[in-house]
Amino acid sequence: MEPIETLNETLTAASAHTLIDFATRFGINLLVIFIIVRLLYYPMRKNRDFLFTFFLFNIINFLICFLLSSAKLKMGFAFGLFAIFSILRYRTVTVPVREMGYFFISVTLGIINALTSNEQGMLLLVIANLIILGVAWIIDHKLRVVHENYKEVVYDRIDLIAPERREEMLADLKQRTGLPVHRVEFNRIDFFRDTARIYIFYNDHRNDSAVANSAQSDDD
Repeated sequence: MEPIETLNETLTAASAHTLIDFATRFGINLLVIFIIVRLLYYPMRKNRDFLFTFFLFNIINFLICFLLSSAKLKMGFAFGLFAIFSILRYRTVTVPVREMGYFFISVTLGIINALTSNEQGMLLLVIANLIILGVAWIIDHKLRVVHENYKEVVYDRIDLIAPERREEMLADLKQRTGLPVHRVEFNRIDFFRDTARIYIFYNDHRNDSAVANSAQSDDD
């Protein structure tokens, strides 16, 4: 009976070790994805649909990778799973570039936290998560990169479209729109109605074009 009892104790110890390992990895993964998605992404974009998607893909990806990590397919399995998620496209909405970046992070975190070997140690796993978290925070919140935004407007001062009066046109557009317009492009000029469809360009730290596209997708 002693060999059987010893075997049972060994299995119980192995199960407890696996459970502790799972809980630790899942806790790290959930904490980091919560900070990135809820505290970094959501306050700026306020898009609940993507918030749900990022959390769901991250958690499901983590569970799949962890539960199948015992198979000797770790590296190939990780790249194959990542490739499957990478080629996904939403049929109903166009995913903005920034959302695709956060989607990439959510998938990557699930793979890293589930498949990092125990030989590499939890310290390295925590460092890798901190690096991803720090890079996302610095790039998205601290690097104040200027965007050149544009808007299409119908302009009724047809007398100002001449090249020699471009400065007057820019000053008029700045006054009317309240935007720091620095250049314009003509789309169509209608001399019959004395109007012109133009694109006005202005610099801002906020990407208004991406916000407008995201809002339009939500309305649809």
